[in-house]
Amino acid sequence: MNIDRMVMGTAGTMTLISLFLSWVHSPFWLGLTVLIGANMLQASITGFCPAAKFFKLLGLKPGRAFE
Repeated sequence: MNIDRMVMGTAGTMTLISLFLSWVHSPFWLGLTVLIGANMLQASITGFCPAAKFFKLLGLKPGRAFE
């Protein structure tokens, strides 16, 4: 497993969890979905991804996107 796959997997999982919580609990959970999307957008523009930095600290090897 490399950093790229972990970042994408984490973002996808968090998005699905927030959508499920908005369906079951409260529509205010859609705010988490918006934050995840905004973070992915800014990471694609700036190249800075907090999750990638965190996974690098854990010792995962970088893929091509977050070298």
